[in-house]
Amino acid sequence: MSLAKFAVPALVLLAAGGCARTGEITAGGISAVRSACPRVGVTAGTGDITLFNPPASREASAIDVTATLTNLQSTCVDSLDPIVTTVTFDVLARRAQPGPAREVTLPYYLAIVRGGSSVVAKTVNQVTLRFEEGQIRAQTRAQVSGSVAKSAATLPEEVRKKLTERRKAGDEAAAMDPLSTPEVRDAVLAATFEALVGFQLTQDQLKYNATR
Repeated sequence: MSLAKFAVPALVLLAAGGCARTGEITAGGISAVRSACPRVGVTAGTGDITLFNPPASREASAIDVTATLTNLQSTCVDSLDPIVTTVTFDVLARRAQPGPAREVTLPYYLAIVRGGSSVVAKTVNQVTLRFEEGQIRAQTRAQVSGSVAKSAATLPEEVRKKLTERRKAGDEAAAMDPLSTPEVRDAVLAATFEALVGFQLTQDQLKYNATR
């Protein structure tokens, strides 16, 4: 879970597994549970891939195989060091014409992104789908793991104190969002990671996905 900006009088940041729940009103304000585990998702524009025959064509009649990443699931334990996130997902594919049994291998990646923009690690893997004879659909499940140093995903103690300090109703500080302070906001952003997957597309494939 991620830490979001709340328009409320006070914010209490608790470690995952604490006694308060997200959105629960506590003695110090509204609680938000933050995990050191990366958020998981599919990078925009890379969740689909289209293969053409001939490869240089972009005509609809030349579409050979299309595939989509879907049904993402992840497991992560933020008490480990490094923090290992395992992402599993389905790949659903369709070929234009039925025919003999055929295998198609597609490249995909896992990128660990820090602060919403900085790629700190990336791995490229391959997934193989098998179209049975006479079938136009194929499906398989893939799995990939990435890791983040626990120290990098942990907020500095001074930042935690600023986020969790108790505020009394009526005080000027109670009306201020701690994340409006640049140093606090930057520290939270630096400790926030994402594990993003997608097909490893060529520039032409990226352009096709963006313009189709």
